Amino acid sequence: MKVLITGGTGFIGKQIANKILALGSLAFDGEQAQTVDKVILFDAFAGEELPQDPRIEVIVGDITDKALVENITQDIDVVWHLAAVVSSAAEADFDLGMDVNLYGLLCLLEVLRKQGSKPRVIFASGCAVFGGDLPEVVTDETVVTPKSSYGMQKAVGELLVSDYSRKGFIDGRVLRLPTIVVRPGKPNKAASTFFSSIIREPLNGEKAICPVQADTPVFITSPRRCVESMIHAATLSPAKLSDNRIIPLPGLTVTVQQMLDALENIEGKEAVELVQLKEDKTIQRIVQSWPVQVKAKYAESLGFKADANFESIIQAHIEDTQKVMAGTAD
Repeated sequence: MKVLITGGTGFIGKQIANKILALGSLAFDGEQAQTVDKVILFDAFAGEELPQDPRIEVIVGDITDKALVENITQDIDVVWHLAAVVSSAAEADFDLGMDVNLYGLLCLLEVLRKQGSKPRVIFASGCAVFGGDLPEVVTDETVVTPKSSYGMQKAVGELLVSDYSRKGFIDGRVLRLPTIVVRPGKPNKAASTFFSSIIREPLNGEKAICPVQADTPVFITSPRRCVESMIHAATLSPAKLSDNRIIPLPGLTVTVQQMLDALENIEGKEAVELVQLKEDKTIQRIVQSWPVQVKAKYAESLGFKADANFESIIQAHIEDTQKVMAGTAD
């Protein structure tokens, strides 16, 4: 089996690669497991701390480069399409957001259509497809209402993957992800980046700024659960998905205060005191436009799960960070 991960040198891409390499094979629902022979990590940057495995090939390039995309997709069985410009960056630079988030996806889909190999394609979307006045609980049937360029690009991407699947060009699955917390590394340009910073930095003895009010809720998933969901999506039988390829995932709803309370329970009051509440009205407005309660009946019927509580998410982050430092990451 040959696998392609676009955005592959990013955190989630590397985690998916590590996991499937550790498994050694993937079993599609109802079929015999196939050995993973090669994993291509494709990205605009080479990245750091990449998996050290002879089955890994790192290719740096532009997702809109048709000739390059044709080359990296030859004989591909599974594609995880994670390549994206994050929310705030896509809003600040409309051309860049369109090039990567929309035209890059379209380039990939068109190449796969013309090759005719019909691989499984897992597309990472998110709750930014919603905005404005939302019902108290968002369901599988809630109409998307993006209020940002990034959200619009993801919403269009969802429809593209769905229609290319309907036409039989690919076997696509769209995962509408909650905000991923706690991400390791450094803050990025995403409006949600501080949700990780207010936990990650205090755990390292460093200060962090929270730009929203303490009672602000957010709908989240852990990196572990995200990776698990990504791999689970690839193994699902097309018969189970029918014509509905958009899967809003279950997640955990917590407020900033509940996150800080969990941090105090694990690391003590001193860690929480490193977090300074300093409201940024722009970030507050963006975050408040996202859904905070999602009823994901379709995903749950397919076997997707949410995290149990925020304490377990922090503990998992600590464990995974220690594994990376020890050089024993899965």
